[in-house]
Amino acid sequence: MAEIAAVVLAAGKGTRMKSELPKVLFPVLGRAMIHWVLDALEAAGVTQTIVVVGYREDLVRQELANRKVEFAVQSEQLGTGHAVQMCRPNLEKGDSPVLIVAGDSPMIQAESVKELIRQFSAQEYACFMGTLIKDDPKGLGRIVRDSNGKFLRIVEHKDASPEQLLVQEVNMSTYLFDRSSLLWALEKLKNTNSQAEYYLTDCPEILLQSGKNVDARAVLQPCEALSINTIDELKMVEAKMTEMGYPCKN
Repeated sequence: MAEIAAVVLAAGKGTRMKSELPKVLFPVLGRAMIHWVLDALEAAGVTQTIVVVGYREDLVRQELANRKVEFAVQSEQLGTGHAVQMCRPNLEKGDSPVLIVAGDSPMIQAESVKELIRQFSAQEYACFMGTLIKDDPKGLGRIVRDSNGKFLRIVEHKDASPEQLLVQEVNMSTYLFDRSSLLWALEKLKNTNSQAEYYLTDCPEILLQSGKNVDARAVLQPCEALSINTIDELKMVEAKMTEMGYPCKN
């Protein structure tokens, strides 16, 4: 695949970090965590990167002034789907697939992204998601499949039934979409959920129900389960990155 675009979700404050600093700017091994994400995307061959900013966007723009990125602004925090909707002006030109990742996951691996792209390219997917199996999936969206193992939907933890909460395959906010399919699905999003937010996680199900080819596979590595929502999690990530030999380039 010659070209690939990426959207990095980086608009949140990160309330549980107990700081006025945007979460993606917290230092991890001496660098703002979003730099580790951008390094991985570059190493995987991403050719266009759009960073969604919101809370204290001035600080994020300043931090990334020397990086080759575009910006989209999410001035209201209305969910991950809404965040990607704000990227429409950036995505309306071009037809390359669109990778969507979280800016608070500095342990994203370039090799995992490459594998996601490789499997996406092997079939005509409208959406292909990278998942992983986690022993303790608390707080994460579950991958719901039918009795034959076919992907059905993603259910957020807070919306999951007791049976769905037992599922260990989880969504790690790593998606690859056909661009036109993504833009179409974003228009169909509704906020009829417990948080009254527009969930990006609804897009795969919308595409599936329209007859499109959608799948999810556990192509991510165990270390990629470590995202950052608290200072304690940041310390855990730093310890794991040190163990793995960082700060060598991803």
